Amino acid sequence: MALDFLSSLFKKKQKEQEPPESVPLDVEELEEEVENREENEQITQILERINEIENDIPRIKISIDTLKKQIQELRDDIDRLDKTIKDVMMLYEVISQEINPFKEQMGQENPLTSEIQELRKELEDLKLEIAQIKNDIKVLAGYGVDLDSIIYEVLAEV
Repeated sequence: MALDFLSSLFKKKQKEQEPPESVPLDVEELEEEVENREENEQITQILERINEIENDIPRIKISIDTLKKQIQELRDDIDRLDKTIKDVMMLYEVISQEINPFKEQMGQENPLTSEIQELRKELEDLKLEIAQIKNDIKVLAGYGVDLDSIIYEVLAEV
């Protein structure tokens, strides 16, 4: 539509600018007229391309938004699958430890297993001790005891 309108304007101007047939045109004037026509054609081509781009922008934006939504859905699905796989692996470990007929033989043959069990026990003991210390500190803080000075004294002893 815009192209038809612009071309009709240029045609009218060209008709108006045409000199009477009796007056011959200069070579310079003809060259200027040709240059003007070329410039006008370039301008119309540029305007057409701008209109195409303006029409494509909303579609591109919608496509980008759709892709973002799909990517987020894929991330959520991957997170759910990851959690499911971890749950299945934990269940497998529990079942294999309970049902495995070679469990006793493996424990006797592998000295690392006994060391791992000892380390696990020590770790649990440390966790309990840390929990007790936390509770003691909470109680002391409730009575208004200066915890900073106690901490500095303990650190100085170490």
